Amino acid sequence: MSFAKFDRPINAAPVDHNNLRRWCLRAQVLEKPTDEDSLVEHGHHNRKRMSVVAHLKMKSQLHTARCGKFEFPPCSQTNWNQPHGSATQAARYNKRAGRAALSLMKPDDTNGNRPTSERPYRVLIIAGSNRRQYNCPGVDSKARTLMLRMAKQLPPEWEIDYEDLGNVFARARIQSCNGCVSTSMALCVWPCNCYEKDNAKEPDLMWDLDLYARLDLADAWAIIGPINWYGPTSNLKLMFDRLVCMNGGNPREELIEHKNPELAMKLEHTAEWESLSLNHLEGRTAGFFCYGDGGGDELDQAGRPKLLRAEHKHYFKPENEPFENDRSSYAPLVWQCRYGGIEVPDELWEYVQFGRNEKYSDNQAEDLPRHAEVFDQFDVWTSRFAAFVERKGKVEPGRWRAFGYEAPGHLWRDAQLAWREIRMRTGHPREGSSPAEQQHLGLNQDVTLSPKKSEGEKLRE
Repeated sequence: MSFAKFDRPINAAPVDHNNLRRWCLRAQVLEKPTDEDSLVEHGHHNRKRMSVVAHLKMKSQLHTARCGKFEFPPCSQTNWNQPHGSATQAARYNKRAGRAALSLMKPDDTNGNRPTSERPYRVLIIAGSNRRQYNCPGVDSKARTLMLRMAKQLPPEWEIDYEDLGNVFARARIQSCNGCVSTSMALCVWPCNCYEKDNAKEPDLMWDLDLYARLDLADAWAIIGPINWYGPTSNLKLMFDRLVCMNGGNPREELIEHKNPELAMKLEHTAEWESLSLNHLEGRTAGFFCYGDGGGDELDQAGRPKLLRAEHKHYFKPENEPFENDRSSYAPLVWQCRYGGIEVPDELWEYVQFGRNEKYSDNQAEDLPRHAEVFDQFDVWTSRFAAFVERKGKVEPGRWRAFGYEAPGHLWRDAQLAWREIRMRTGHPREGSSPAEQQHLGLNQDVTLSPKKSEGEKLRE
């Protein structure tokens, strides 16, 4: 491999040997022989013998800065596992060999008003772990580390938006989906009107963080998160459940008087509904990077949980675990995207395992450098992501946008719905309605003056 030359801005931040290792890895990937199989394997279609700088679209920043040159030696000639040595040597090394400092372009939401051809590319990165150091876990997640790492690696002329969904004490959480679709697709409003911004009774993080608008503004989403019990995290699942409205949701809530089930059922059977029910975020791209620890140190040599008592070992058969490839743990989210016209290429759906046979406490974000393959695999995935998004181009907005949406007032409609609820509580639902039919058939037995009272409480009265 020939030396890879990198321009370095005057104000470039110093970096450690892990960053240099990543750059050399990328140079090797991009300067491999250009047969098609090699290009496909590394996700660099039609990018023959391109430099890392060109591939990452950093020329605009690097060429406008007055800078010097530095030649990186081939990885084969560099022992990246050795420490720098003395502090003085490390300082000299960093001063000489720093990579380009990536000053992120902060997201400017007003660009959503500009023609697509005139605005910059925009990416939204989501860290989907439930952990934050400002709650009982007391430690930030690896997903957050990777989110911030990715943000620094994407092209500097792109708008990079990102969000950490981790639980913060006393901050709103993503409220669960109420299942309006199962009553009528027309009752599921786009963007979701089951909740609203800054609501004290039912605070909702989706609205408080303007996630509907931010998802709408982005050309592509990058979802990063761990596997929890053979599936995505609860916060990611909550977010995607609340995105059911992007798949055919009703963009005109005034047609159903905000949330009238009977009107929604009627609307769903009209010709007008066909023109309203659309995939509102169709055309975008989503990439998924999930990771797991293979059960840490909890499994025995046979792959069974060590805590299982001998008489119960047969309950858990490792050969019958649900996935051959654990990336399938995120299949529900991937296929929901595909269902709604969000493109998820197979090469952007990635899984990496690290930390198996280790204590969970030994597998934190600060331990990631011990698992060099994680950063290597993640960086290549990031490169694939950037290349795919650029090749695909910017996405035109849909007809009904979440960006710029202002929820209409619905005080009077709420009063009407309150009267509907009073009738149901007293056993007098509206004639011909579904609650009336269920009551007539003796189903569900849900006439009560105290709907907040649980079934368990009623059983014990």
